[in-house]
Amino acid sequence: MSTRFLFLGLMCAPIWAAPAAAVTFYKDVLPVLQKNCQSCHRPGEAAPMSFLTYDTTRPWAKSIKQAVQTRKMPPWFADPHTGKFSNDRSLSQTDIDLLTRWSDTGAPAGDPHQAPAPVHFSEGWQMGKPDRTYEMPVDFQVPASGTLEYTYFVIPTGFTEDRWITASEARPGNRAIVHHMIAFVRAPGSKWLAEAKPGIPFIPKDERGSGGEGRDGMADEWLAGYAPGTPPMELKPGQARLVPAGSDIIFQVHYTANGKAQSDRSRLGLKFAAGPVSERVTMAAASTSKFAIPPGNANYQVKAVTTLAAPAKLVNLQPHMHLRGKAFSYKLIYPDGRTRELLNVPRYDFNWQLVYEPSGDLTLPAGTQMECIATYDNSANNPFNPDPKKEVHWGDQSWEEMMIGFFDISIDPKMDRRELYPRKKTAKKPASSGD
Repeated sequence: MSTRFLFLGLMCAPIWAAPAAAVTFYKDVLPVLQKNCQSCHRPGEAAPMSFLTYDTTRPWAKSIKQAVQTRKMPPWFADPHTGKFSNDRSLSQTDIDLLTRWSDTGAPAGDPHQAPAPVHFSEGWQMGKPDRTYEMPVDFQVPASGTLEYTYFVIPTGFTEDRWITASEARPGNRAIVHHMIAFVRAPGSKWLAEAKPGIPFIPKDERGSGGEGRDGMADEWLAGYAPGTPPMELKPGQARLVPAGSDIIFQVHYTANGKAQSDRSRLGLKFAAGPVSERVTMAAASTSKFAIPPGNANYQVKAVTTLAAPAKLVNLQPHMHLRGKAFSYKLIYPDGRTRELLNVPRYDFNWQLVYEPSGDLTLPAGTQMECIATYDNSANNPFNPDPKKEVHWGDQSWEEMMIGFFDISIDPKMDRRELYPRKKTAKKPASSGD
């Protein structure tokens, strides 16, 4: 064979790439799990299986592959084309491909010496060890069946001076029956739930239909909340929530019977500010209870707008609907008419109550409006719809609906939070004609 033909033969020969390095649990997979999964996938937390070790993770390799390829896990529903978020939980395509290859190649363990150091978790708390804990004063008994209205528990703080809270976490005592839990602050002198007594579970006669709007003596502040997917509240340095001296903490707990009589004793953990507070964080909302979702309607929209009468900074966003919730969006309307899209959730999932934290500082001048649009699917095509033939109104239970665009903002610590909202004008009483 001539040199010319030998050269051509070599040129036409297939070029074999070096085999890709094997993806192993200890070297490649465990760092991804530590960063994105283990906060929930460990004993005592919300997830039903643990991803702390190879032995507990290996049986779930195929399920992990399916969950990450469909982006079901980690749960994150923000449209990537609208806004940037500092707490974005979504996996990169690189990580998705890595977990897929690990599953497809038999989920090998690899060398344990290549594993990163274990992440230290405080047992029983995602946020770390609290400075103080508060617990329901009694075990609450939940029957095997029936509908339970929101139940309230009054717990005095015992604070003799104002306290600033930098982190908080609501912990259900029995996840099987606690649908959600919220810890509110009731300041001294508040009329909200005035009939409720410490140590005695309390169900108000009627809170329905208020939508959180103008309720007499409404809670002074939101402190912490639990629902699937809701992380502990952990604020940035210099930020804190205020609990005035002499306040009560009020647990609002929504229980769901599941066929077996059980009990619950939920609790709350708080961390106190160790240094000066430069920003007070407080919750606001764009909400309405004035809606009626027609039966069979797959794209019914409800809009709510709230106006800030004083300047603030945006901290986070948390949309809330129930089982017919389909999509949710937030938009700022500035006093000069400019608009800014903040968040679009095109596929809302009631099973995951997520908080979205916009990246960077976002100042809201006085007069800024927060506009929220909720879209509902009350059709038979919604697999979670309890009854597509029913007109749906505001209500506490999951088969009813809510429309709340929660958002946290920060303000000057010396400012009265009531200054955030325009004062309602009161109608003048007609002069008495006398007798």
